[in-house]
Amino acid sequence: MSDNRIQIFDTTLRDGEQVPGCKLNTEQKLVIAEQLDALGVDVIEAGFPVSSPGDFKSVEAISKLVKNATVCGLTRSLQKDIRVASEALQYAVRPRIHTGIGTSDFHIVHKFQSTQGAILERAYDAVKYAKSFVEDVEFYAEDAGRTDNEFLARVCETAIKAGATVLNIPDTTGYCLPHEYGEKIKYLKENVNGIDKAILSVHCHNDLGLATANSIAGAINGARQIECTINGIGERAGNTALEEVVMVLKQHPDLKLDTAINTSMLYGISQLVSDNMGIFTQPNKAIVGANAFAHSSGIHQDGVIKNRETYEIIDPKDVGVTESAIVLTARSGRAALAYRSKKVGYDLTKLQLDEVYAKFLDFADKKKEVNDNDIHQIIETSKIYNEISA
Repeated sequence: MSDNRIQIFDTTLRDGEQVPGCKLNTEQKLVIAEQLDALGVDVIEAGFPVSSPGDFKSVEAISKLVKNATVCGLTRSLQKDIRVASEALQYAVRPRIHTGIGTSDFHIVHKFQSTQGAILERAYDAVKYAKSFVEDVEFYAEDAGRTDNEFLARVCETAIKAGATVLNIPDTTGYCLPHEYGEKIKYLKENVNGIDKAILSVHCHNDLGLATANSIAGAINGARQIECTINGIGERAGNTALEEVVMVLKQHPDLKLDTAINTSMLYGISQLVSDNMGIFTQPNKAIVGANAFAHSSGIHQDGVIKNRETYEIIDPKDVGVTESAIVLTARSGRAALAYRSKKVGYDLTKLQLDEVYAKFLDFADKKKEVNDNDIHQIIETSKIYNEISA
């Protein structure tokens, strides 16, 4: 695999499903998993097998279904968790066990009432035990974002010695600033003995709205796996949005980092996840929101009509959207009205447009948005209707 290749680790079915009220049944998970595999993700984190019989069943079923991606199961650093995960993953073509433990002082002291030495022992034992079941073992250092870098490096070295193939460096609370998180990844890349034996992975949360920025900073500084979810769903404020990091890398070829994602499927899989989980995607959501390629300002509309790239850095078709939307409101100009009128069959001259536009503004002031039927009504009730061939 090229050193410029960023692996995409999708955790929609595990971290994404932890959102209250978003429980999926096995059949729904299988539909989404199949589409994730077709999308081109490298890893599908299918669930947390020990957490419930239903989750075990889902991970097992996904393991049987998925043919291309690695299928991953999450565990704590407990032998029972790891053993159960290995059983759920037994049918996977490419199984991975994802195990780990908290490494920040907040977790060591308050969550585990433990010591750094004991945490290192638990990390080593968990990876070693997981390694007895599968070759591919990912270790997560929970709350790595708030973990001292020197100790974090020791944790990573310990996990590598035990056989870890991937090191997950989560910003679990979404606390880090991009430059801080990037420097953390750089520090590990330069100071962990044996780092060439493992892939550094970033797993960022969005509590301060920085998940995507932090993930990109991590990739720039040496991480080669990004953990993310469709639509950025996840605990609290959510996770890194898959569609965002993929398109950031695609639109910035100067970074010389790429993925294997079929971006034309992004909008469709966004809708699939939203529909199955019952989570409304905010209209202004980057890449896949309803307004991501919609223009209502007259100045913007005129620019887009003349040349799409005036106000759009992404071709809508690249993410599976048919075309840009010119939305008619009281803020729209003549160019937008002429464009939409032509779409519904009226090729207006400049003088005709002037008269219709005045009537349009009166209409638009009374409605939030003017639709195609409204255009017909405006034109058909205008003085010049007889001059226009519809």
